[in-house]
Amino acid sequence: MTNVFPPALSELIIALQCLPGVGPKSAQRSAFQLLERDRGGAQRLSQALAQAVSLLGHCPRCRMFSETGNICQICADPRRDATALVIVENPADIVAIENATDYRGMYFVLMGHLSPLDGIGPGQLGAQQLESRLDEAIKEVIIATGATIEGEATAHWVGEMARRHHGVHVTRIAHGVPVGGDLDYVDGTTLARAFSGRREIF
Repeated sequence: MTNVFPPALSELIIALQCLPGVGPKSAQRSAFQLLERDRGGAQRLSQALAQAVSLLGHCPRCRMFSETGNICQICADPRRDATALVIVENPADIVAIENATDYRGMYFVLMGHLSPLDGIGPGQLGAQQLESRLDEAIKEVIIATGATIEGEATAHWVGEMARRHHGVHVTRIAHGVPVGGDLDYVDGTTLARAFSGRREIF
């Protein structure tokens, strides 16, 4: 098919496809929207993205996003409980926990999960940094990785490291039936997890 777009527009459409879930058609619609109806928004987006790429890195303590060379706001907050450490896969998981729970301890972001087929091992997940954190006054490690095969393997690795090498108490967040969910719509694996993770209510 003949490309009817000028080079700059073609490059913009290709660049937008780096976003998750954005294919050629969605990228094209977004590019048209920005150029036809919101050039001011496009300019702000361009400036904000350039600034973020230039200024942001990872917190040297927890690997959350922070300004390069500085610790993040959570690690810098003296009111946080420094004896509790939640292990998550992605920065977005921190936002979810902060918004949905009353947890006010510390975090460590793995930036993924173990996946040997993709070449992701302990080194890519910040194993050395995590070891250093566990050498601090951590009393409990709460593993909040996903309920996938990779998430479970990662949870096992983290748990073994914390328990065997550092003597830290390790817990895992529960996985089970979602609030408002009907049992007949829940898959067997989730229902089995709900049963195995049951607790007393009286």
